[in-house]
Parts: sequence; C-alpha cells; structure tokens
Amino acid sequence: MANAPIGTTARTGEICPESGVWKVVGSPSTTAPIAKYNRMPPYDGKAVTWQLIRYA
Repeated sequence: MANAPIGTTARTGEICPESGVWKVVGSPSTTAPIAKYNRMPPYDGKAVTWQLIRYA
C-alpha cells in the first residue's frame, strides 16, 4: 500500500491518513507525531490544518 505523499493535509477531527510528523499550517505552528488512523488533534484549542512533513 502506498504512503500518503509528503505535503498531504488533514483537518482537525479527520482520520490521520499516514503515520509521521505533522506540522500545523499557518502561525503559530507546531509539529507533532501522529499515528495513522488516529483523529487529527486541535492545536491551541482551535481546529487547524495539519501537513505531513516526514514519515514516521
């Protein structure tokens, strides 16, 4: 099964499409390791868009 490409995005509440290190798009930003099939978390109490930057 193919990996989701680096740069894939997912919104808070969606199912994570790929295990790896994810970065919040925009500012303030953060990175977090998120495992495939987990729900994408909020950041700073807000719904955000996460972008895959590195495979786990």
